[in-house]
Amino acid sequence: MRILIQKVNQASVTIEGKVKSAIGRGLLVLVGIEDRDTDKDIKWLSGKIVNLRIFEDENGVMNKSVIDENGDIIIVSQFTLHAQTKKGNRPSYIKASKPDFAIPMYEKFVAQVSNDLGKEVGTGEFGADMKVELINDGPTTIWIDSQNRE
Repeated sequence: MRILIQKVNQASVTIEGKVKSAIGRGLLVLVGIEDRDTDKDIKWLSGKIVNLRIFEDENGVMNKSVIDENGDIIIVSQFTLHAQTKKGNRPSYIKASKPDFAIPMYEKFVAQVSNDLGKEVGTGEFGADMKVELINDGPTTIWIDSQNRE
């Protein structure tokens, strides 16, 4: 799994003109799933997301997690995180999982993050044309690939 975490002051996901999810201070997490991902990847990444110390403490040092800040999270599926761009100018998405594998993994991932955060997280809608808006705080953007954890 590949995730792109953005620390936000606010974020929202709109589908067909209707807001599906919206948060204030917290994290917007984009997630791309590939066929070799497992429940271990889900658990490891979820732990990273909720415990990642990227919020400032009273001294202005990034030393607090989204849990410490009582922040919120929106998770959006994004197969394009697995784009391969080595050849030509059209990205290949061959490494991105097909919906029959990706949807259940995405749902497990959302459930795990909700559990680890201790509250419900917002989501997009798998496969929908989504409009994602955010105000990135910092800006702070972090890329994590569970296949590179060792």
